[in-house]
Amino acid sequence: MENVIIIGSGPAGFTAALYAARAELSPLVITGNTLGGQLSLTSEIENFPGFPQGLGGQELMDLMRQQAERFGARVEYDLVEEVNLSRHPFWLKTQSTTYEAKALIITTGSSPRLLNIPGEAEFFGRGVSTCATCDGFFYKDRVVAVVGGGDSAMEEGIFLTRFAQKVYIIHRRDKLRASQIMQSRAMKNEKITFIWDTIVTEVLGEEGKGVQGLRLKNVKSGEESTLAVDGFFIAIGHVPNTKLFEGQLELDEHGYIVTDRRQHTSVPGVFAGGDVQDPIFRQAITAAGTGCAAAMEAEKFIRELED
Repeated sequence: MENVIIIGSGPAGFTAALYAARAELSPLVITGNTLGGQLSLTSEIENFPGFPQGLGGQELMDLMRQQAERFGARVEYDLVEEVNLSRHPFWLKTQSTTYEAKALIITTGSSPRLLNIPGEAEFFGRGVSTCATCDGFFYKDRVVAVVGGGDSAMEEGIFLTRFAQKVYIIHRRDKLRASQIMQSRAMKNEKITFIWDTIVTEVLGEEGKGVQGLRLKNVKSGEESTLAVDGFFIAIGHVPNTKLFEGQLELDEHGYIVTDRRQHTSVPGVFAGGDVQDPIFRQAITAAGTGCAAAMEAEKFIRELED
């Protein structure tokens, strides 16, 4: 029987582990497939408070893990395959064993939708990104491209114009899905050029040099071309990692876990933090804050059980 099990090992998960451990709950963190979550795949982080020189994503997550473990958190490199939230204590099955828990904190994050084209995986974190806020600074006075046609793509493109000398927005149709106000802002920006009716078929680059260009295809004419860019931002949406909880927790229309302001889910004793319940900010610092809140609320829940 565990007091608290935390599913996920990103900034929300390890912050929850730190706070739960300091409350002497001896929390168990089940890491999932990627220790450190999406952040561990980010090469350089310069916007996390307290690190004026910046640091690597994996380095930050290692520090968070060490800090949580120092106070008694336990980390299991395993994957949760099944949960039962209709009973209490909650029941979890991983690839290696089963657990029961008095409280559960879900920090499974979300995954960016990718194009699954040649070069995308090879250059991810080395010119290919899914977060302009995270990586835009590295493209000062350079040329970048954004793929997508919704509000997220417009926001990414506009943000990138703060740094880049030129931003291409590539969209497979001749009309955008973005809201009218976002379309207007993007189209009025002199640094942005739209490439319509076009898909990206390959990311081009060299080992050690990163992204150098994109291979494009016009969907109407079939004509192929190349576009020289230094960076490529994919903005076609995110998918919350909530499949485990379908039918057991309230999810919104996009599949994100619905929480109140204190990180409570629709099931008492189950809390959620980070990107799995936040489709808006998706930042390490905001994820950490919700992880902290979830752990504090979990501690209150357990204390009330024992009173």
